[in-house]
Amino acid sequence: MEHILVIDDESQIRGLLRKVLERAGYTVTEAADGVEGCKAYRQDRPDLVITDLTMPEKNGLETIKELMADNPKVRIIAISGGGQRFPEYFLDKAAAEGAMKMIIKPFKNDELLTAVSQTLA
Repeated sequence: MEHILVIDDESQIRGLLRKVLERAGYTVTEAADGVEGCKAYRQDRPDLVITDLTMPEKNGLETIKELMADNPKVRIIAISGGGQRFPEYFLDKAAAEGAMKMIIKPFKNDELLTAVSQTLA
């Protein structure tokens, strides 16, 4: 069973992602920001990281950079859109930093699960 780390400052989003992913058979760990997420990654070494880009403490771009420096083979999906005027800009930046897939919020469960299965393949 693949292990996924979900990093998002919104607890409702983390809970929704956990619910969808666990129903699909994945093990999920949650982190409320990039600082917590980087610690959780080093501790658990999940198969995939899903990170929001707009967060306090350490934003998603900084988180992606740190994770990629720690392990250049880390698999990352970036999500953005909550309140951002141009989420595509941030997602393009995330791709440049090493994220393998980008998803704009709000998204459908099927879109998430497709991105997850493609990234893990």
